[in-house]
Amino acid sequence: MRLFLDTASIDEVRAAARYGVISGVTTNPSLLAKEGGVSYRQRIQEIASVVDGPISAECVSRKADDLVAEARELASWHPNVVVKIPIDSEGLEAIHRCGAEGIKINVTLVFSANQALLAALAGATFLSPFVGRLDDVSYDGMELIRECVHLVETHDLPARVLAASLRHPLHVAQAAAAGAHIGTIPAALIPQMLKHPLTDIGIDRFLADARTAGLI
Repeated sequence: MRLFLDTASIDEVRAAARYGVISGVTTNPSLLAKEGGVSYRQRIQEIASVVDGPISAECVSRKADDLVAEARELASWHPNVVVKIPIDSEGLEAIHRCGAEGIKINVTLVFSANQALLAALAGATFLSPFVGRLDDVSYDGMELIRECVHLVETHDLPARVLAASLRHPLHVAQAAAAGAHIGTIPAALIPQMLKHPLTDIGIDRFLADARTAGLI
């Protein structure tokens, strides 16, 4: 499973890029609003200068014609831009039309296998089931990841399953085990994923032994 960073912070992107584990970035207007007035286009281009991979930028229009026009504009910002469109009837039409024009689409707010199937058939590049939001309403978000992966692989559909709304390290490990092709995570999860008390204990013991041996 590849990892994308879910942020509009260029500082978070730069910090995560040092580890070499991030292969893309997902953004949205809510994340951008935290960034103090920077233009969406400027921030996408800044991110693209750091991460050479898919960068999702989200449409805010609600009608198919407007979504397509907005998608064209977003896609013009950089060759790596993937346009985020939520799955509903207007979105589905826009996904199909954008796909016909070669615009890469990340279909968001996927909460069922049927939605994922329709989006994949319409030409989606990425399918984004929102795991945490399903968990919030007492559904098993990881089961939807498994269903979506099974769906695209059984029927040889080109769309990739991008596990979204991953909120803690266990979510990340579970999404990878469920076969998600990509998981998008907030920057705060990277140090949490690294942390384990036995690793800390082991390092402390190695250092103590090294001091005893006169190595440090």
